[in-house]
Amino acid sequence: MRWTQRPEGSNWGDFGADDQLGRTNLIGPEQVRKGVSEVHEGLSLCLSLPLDFPGGNALNVRRHPPRLTPTKREDIEYLNFPLGHVYEGASDVVSDDQVVLSLQYSTQWDSFAHVGSLFDSLGDGREQITYYNGYRGHEHILGPTDHGLPGKSRPYRPVCCASGAPSTSVAKALGIENLAVKGMQGRAVLIDIARVFGMDFQDIGYEQLMHAMHMTGATVEPGDMVLLRTGFSELVLKMNRKPDEARLHQSCAALDGSDHRLLQWIAESGLTALIADNYAVERHPPRNAPTDGSRHAVLPVHELCLFKLGIPLGELWYLKELADHLHRLGRTRFLLTAPPLRLPGAVGSPVTPIATL
Repeated sequence: MRWTQRPEGSNWGDFGADDQLGRTNLIGPEQVRKGVSEVHEGLSLCLSLPLDFPGGNALNVRRHPPRLTPTKREDIEYLNFPLGHVYEGASDVVSDDQVVLSLQYSTQWDSFAHVGSLFDSLGDGREQITYYNGYRGHEHILGPTDHGLPGKSRPYRPVCCASGAPSTSVAKALGIENLAVKGMQGRAVLIDIARVFGMDFQDIGYEQLMHAMHMTGATVEPGDMVLLRTGFSELVLKMNRKPDEARLHQSCAALDGSDHRLLQWIAESGLTALIADNYAVERHPPRNAPTDGSRHAVLPVHELCLFKLGIPLGELWYLKELADHLHRLGRTRFLLTAPPLRLPGAVGSPVTPIATL
């Protein structure tokens, strides 16, 4: 057994001792049929930004835009390559490319291996790097460095990844491929926060979210995937790959992870995925974090969803066209199809979601 005690408010073990799907277990045939029943117009909408947006690395210094290069054979670049160089008389011309891509640069899914917590899952008084359902860092989620526990051990010790070269990483459990196999297709609900509150900088707690749902007629039932429009990705798109960091950090709404009633609603609503058009779904960095050094999560919505409940998070989705069509139709529900890449061992993935109305 990977754990003998689970975090307060978590669902570890509820879907099985070795579960890696969390709340998405609730997306079954019934939810797919509910989603299909929302298709009336025959209209399909792409909910992804171009994957080279936002541009630069102003939003996250670790993440850089994708870089495309031709594939090579014997140092010959195969782009606009006439195959007559290989096969006498051939008229074909071939182009083939590859990409270096930060998997969470633009429109994305977070897997449950993206954010964990320091937690004593064995009840022996020792905190360990722990992820959803008790999977552990350095055992199931592998990387090239043991960073140590803050204030307790020597940090940044190189370790063998056990997956190949020391510079590689792999999630042997909780990788994004689990959500790809699941399919991530079913009924979804849009909560149009920007239509109610505008695009000014503000934190959205329970009361504000309930008001937005009331004003737009949105209701959430167990099994639904929930999307939040704040207008953030619309600003990103207008900036055309030259993001104004200061303006972006002072614009649009984000969930207030310090609001315990909001966290309780997420836990009790039965939603199966939480998606937003902003950078982190919740306000980051938080404005209401403790200042006395007490233990806390910097990303409480991430901790609740990814670590405790197994609810995948979607970030930087593009929702304006969907919101406009749903508003015109007087609707909030639709069929969402949004599988990530089936890339074994990855902790995140770009996604090209499709809404069908």
